[in-house]
Order: sequence, then structure tokens, then C-alpha cells
Amino acid sequence: MFGCLGGARVRSWLTLASGLVECLGFAGAVFGWASLMFVLKSEGYFGHLCVNATGPNGTQYTDCSGQDERFSLVFTIASFMNNFLTLPNGFLFDRFGTMAARLLGISLYSTGTLLIAFSHPETSILIFPALSFIAVGGILLLVTNMQVGNLFGAHRSTIITLYNGAFDSSSIIFLIVKVLSEGGISLHYSFFFLSACSVIHLMRTFILMPKKHIPYPLPEGYTYGMSCGQSRPYSPEQTGTDDSKGSMQAEGGTESAPFHPGSSQQDPQTASFMRSVLSWFFLWHLVWLSVMQLRHYLFIGTLNPMLTRLTKGDPVLVSRYTNAFAITQLCGVLCAPWNGLIMDRHKRKRRAPGETEEEADLRSAVLSLFLTALQCLLFSLCATTAILPLQYLSFVLQVLNRSFLYGGNAAFLSIAFPARHFGKLYGLMMALSAIVSLLQYPCFSLVKGAFGGDPLYINIALTILSLTAFIHPLYVYIHCRRLANRRRPTAEAEPKGGSARSISADLSQDARVSS
Repeated sequence: MFGCLGGARVRSWLTLASGLVECLGFAGAVFGWASLMFVLKSEGYFGHLCVNATGPNGTQYTDCSGQDERFSLVFTIASFMNNFLTLPNGFLFDRFGTMAARLLGISLYSTGTLLIAFSHPETSILIFPALSFIAVGGILLLVTNMQVGNLFGAHRSTIITLYNGAFDSSSIIFLIVKVLSEGGISLHYSFFFLSACSVIHLMRTFILMPKKHIPYPLPEGYTYGMSCGQSRPYSPEQTGTDDSKGSMQAEGGTESAPFHPGSSQQDPQTASFMRSVLSWFFLWHLVWLSVMQLRHYLFIGTLNPMLTRLTKGDPVLVSRYTNAFAITQLCGVLCAPWNGLIMDRHKRKRRAPGETEEEADLRSAVLSLFLTALQCLLFSLCATTAILPLQYLSFVLQVLNRSFLYGGNAAFLSIAFPARHFGKLYGLMMALSAIVSLLQYPCFSLVKGAFGGDPLYINIALTILSLTAFIHPLYVYIHCRRLANRRRPTAEAEPKGGSARSISADLSQDARVSS
């Protein structure tokens, strides 16, 4: 093994690369549901819900709307659990550290893959817990990996968004399962293999990941991993921080976020968890995330019946478009870093006189937030248009928007709020947005029932709803302009960074949502 300090850079790059492979190959596999659903339908899962029916012209056909609705419920529950349980998982991560969170995630993921491996059409009900376990285990792997960006401070947002892009792209795994199934390799063998890969996750947990957290900013001489057991570990006492609450920040250095002063000891109230939650920043960010996430979840969950409708039930065309959708998901890992580069671009520019690093981070987030909302609007318009070839463009816009959405969500939370609350705030944000995402099932039922299978009106309603996502970047932009205007008259009179107190006071005022 390489030495702790001499090989620190090599270790960092190995951690980055192996985490990227882990997220790309496993973490977000649940979002390849359209491909897995195709295989499960062909295998006869929930097949007893298909019934013989008579068409308007007296022709006999097999009505599988009940089967589609059951599959939609499976994905609705899994996507809800994926986000909602991020809240307790975030507290677990902040309180007990990386190793405990990863061991739980690996256990859930392995259980989910084994349940599918041992399932068959007569035990279709196992798909419900299986997909939920895979979803929750996968998001835990992502949450524990995002802190790797702290090892590369100048490119922190880029790496966070890169990992989220890899998370999106891992939906390709279920496409591979579909292709292997069509080639004669059993669905069960594929999931036995995925379960066996948990050994790799365990090795990485003990060798290339910290037991607690990777701090930000990174303190000098910080080491982690099994082979560093004999080295002098970094301790909170080195900076006098309090570790009584097991926070991420307790492992390293001074917090850096515009929601509190440069030193949290001066005014701890402004850095509190509740102050962060009860802020307009948090509220509008929640709206921004929730409306776009609902649009994506409904699109993914209803893709198979939508393609069946547009292709008039042609299984060859449905398979072709399903494969195209899954292949485009692989591009998420390529699209996501663009968002990170947008958010990190200020680091290559000279800051305005008196502008703090935190303020520059916040200002750089405005363009990212706006572009993400614009992408969602364009994607929703394409998905609403019932033209089959146009869905190729919908697939491209969908993967681009998902990459920006989740990477931007994590990066904004790391910028706008104290680092010690990241796990809790990320978990709460995902949990609250999960409650909104439950609307996808009544939307699906409404399409199948009142609208006779035509999703046009639901799509129009969701497109209009997505316009509310533009409020968040507008609010952040106005906030940054107000800070700039307040700083301008005193920029020449104060030393560099001297406006931190007024910035904190302004943000503290913003941190109270009016009742």
C-alpha cells in the first residue's frame, strides 16, 4: 500500500475514480425502470392483471392497463422511498459517519438485488420491496460519495455534479439486464451478479473511504482509509470545533457558507439547522426541485405505456425506443460536469472588491439554477407533444435536465448552507420533495381513468407547474444584487472580506420565513 502522506494525492484520485465507477454502475440503477419493466412484463410479472376485453368495433384484445398501473405503483413507491428515507439517512450520515451509512446502503442494495434474483411471476409482490431497497441503498452510496469533492476544493462543485451525473447514468445497468435477457441470459443470473458486486463496495468502504467524513476546507495533513491507521489522525481539537453533535464540519476546519459569518462561534444562531430550514433559500429551492422531479418521475414511470400508445402497441418499436431512452441515460455522466463548471467558473475570475468567496459561489449558482429550469420547460413541452420521433429529443433533454437538477441541488446546498448540516439538509430536501412526487400515481390513475389513457391534459398542467421553478433563480439573483449594492459604497473603505458582517446580517434576515 502507498503511504498516507506521500501517496495522499494518489489516494484521492483513486477514491474519486472508484467512486465514479460505483455511482455509474450501481447507485441510480432504479431509474432504468423502463428497461427492467419491459423484461418483467415479458416474464409475466403481474400478468394475472391482464384481462380479455372487447374494443369499440367488437374486436377482442388483451387489456393490460391493470398490469401497467401495478408497475407504476412499484416505481412510485420506490422513488418515494429513494427520496423520503434520505432524511433519516442524512442524519445517520452526519451523526455516525461514512462507514455506518455505507454499510447500511450496501446491505439494502444487496437485499434488493437478491429479492429480484429469487423472485418469479408467482411472487411478483417481491418487486415492491426489492426496487425500494435498491433505490434507498443506491442513494446512500451517492450521498457518501459526494463528499469526495472536498478533496478537490477548487473543483468541488464539478465533482459533486459529476457524481450525480454518474448516478443518473447508472440507469444503463437495467438496459444491460434487458439486452442480456433478450440474448438468453436469465434475469435471475444478472441480479445474482449485481448482488455479488457488494464485495467490491465493502472493500472500497474500508480501504478508500473515511470512517467519519471528509472535511471542507481540507485541513493540512488530513488522511483517511485503512492503511492510515498508524498515522496521526485529524481531530476536531486542532481547530477547536465541537464534535458533540457528530457533524461533518467537526472533522475539519472552519465552515464556509454564506448563511453565516466567517466564524460560526461569533454568531452560532445564524448557522443553526432550523435557521437554514426556515429560510426563503430553502423554501424556493424545495419548490425548484420538487416540481421538476415530479415531471421526471411521471415521465419515467409512464414511459412504457406512453410508448405503447404512440406506437399503437408495436412491441418492436416499444423495445427500440426503450433502448434509446436507456442509452441516452448513459450521457448523464457527460452532461453533469457542465453544470459544475458553470458553478465553479468564478474561481477562475477576479472577484469584485469586497466580495467574499461564499458570495461569489452564490452568484455563480444563479445561471445554473436558471438553465436547469429552462431545460425542464423545454423537456416538458417535447414530452407533451404526441409525436413519436420527437421523443428522441425528449430523451436527450430529460437526461440533460436530470443531470443538472440533482447535481445542482447538491451543489447549491453545499454552497448556501453550513457544511455541518449538509447531510441533514440534503435528506430533508429529498424527503419533502418525495412527498410531492407521490402525486405521480394519482396523475397516472387520472390518465388511465378520466382521460381514457390520453396524458395531454396532465402534461399541460405539469408544464405550467414547471414555470414556478424560475422563482428560485430569480430570488437568488435579487439577493445577490442586494448584497452587491450594499457592498459597493463601502468597498473602498473596508479591507478585503470586510463586508462579511453585513452579508451575514442580511442573510440572517432572509433566514426567517414569514408566517
